[in-house]
Amino acid sequence: MTHRRAVFVMVLVTLLWSTAGVVTRQLDQALSFEVTFWRSLFNAAGLLAILTWLRGPRVLADRLRNGGRLLWFSGLCWAVMFTAFMVAITMTTVANVLVVMATAPLFTALLSRFVLHHRLPARTWAAIVVAGAGIAWMYGADISGAGGRHVLGTMIALGVPASAAINWTLIQHVSRGDEPADMLPAVLIGALLSAAVTLPIAWPLQASVSDVAWLAALGVGQLAIPCVMAVTAARTLAAPEVALLSLLEVLFGVAWAWAGAGEKPSVAVLGGGALVLAALAANEVVALTRRRPAF
Repeated sequence: MTHRRAVFVMVLVTLLWSTAGVVTRQLDQALSFEVTFWRSLFNAAGLLAILTWLRGPRVLADRLRNGGRLLWFSGLCWAVMFTAFMVAITMTTVANVLVVMATAPLFTALLSRFVLHHRLPARTWAAIVVAGAGIAWMYGADISGAGGRHVLGTMIALGVPASAAINWTLIQHVSRGDEPADMLPAVLIGALLSAAVTLPIAWPLQASVSDVAWLAALGVGQLAIPCVMAVTAARTLAAPEVALLSLLEVLFGVAWAWAGAGEKPSVAVLGGGALVLAALAANEVVALTRRRPAF
C-alpha cells in the first residue's frame, strides 16, 4: 500500500469510527455497558467472518493458537480501547474523555521515539501540538473535573490513548521485522475480551430488538470493518501519523451529530476543528511533497 492510499484508508476509518455517537442516539433501552457488550460481541462476529474469509478457518485458528505474546498483548490493547471509552463516559463528561483522547498523538510520538528510536520531524511535533490545542479549544469550555468521580473517569479515559499508542507502535514494530507477523487476529481477541468483561456488568440485558439491530450495525460497520482497515494502513504509516489522523474521528463525530441529531456545533467547536484540520492537512501536504521524486 502506498503512503497516499494508506492516508486515504485512515481517513475513511475515522469516518466510520465516528458514527458511534449518532447511531447510539437511535437506541431505546440499552444502557452504556450493554451498548459496549453488544457492540463488542457483533464486532467479534464480524471480525470472525472477515478474517475467516481473508485467512481461511485453519490459518486463523492456527494464528490464534500460536500467535505468541505480542499478538495477545495487542489484543489486550484493543480490548482496553473498546472498553475504556464507554466506562469513562459513564463517570465523567464526554468533553473530558475527548480531550484526554486528544493526547494519543503525543503518547504515540513519545513511545515510538523511545521504543522504535524514530526521529520525528519538527512538522509532526508542530502538528501534534496544534491539533491538541484545537481539540482542547473545541471542548475546553465544558470540561469539569472537580469531583472525585470525574477525576477517576478522566484517569480511566487515559487508557484509550495510552493503549492506542502502545498498539500502533507494536503493530509497526512487528510489521517491519524480518518476518512480519499477522496482527489482524489481535482485533478479534480484543473484541472477545471486551465482550467477556462487560457482560457481567451489563447483565441483565435490556436492549430491545431495534437496539440490537442498531448495535449489530455498529459492531460490524463502526468497529469490525474499520479496525481491519486501520491495522492494514498502520503497516505503511508511521505510528504517530496514525494517531494524528485518528483525531479526525472527533471532527467527523461532530458533523454526524449535527446532521443526524440536530446538534449544531458552537463557535469553539468550529474554530478548534479548523485548527485540527489545518494541522493534519499541513503535515500530510509537506510529507507528500517531500516524498515526490524530482524531475
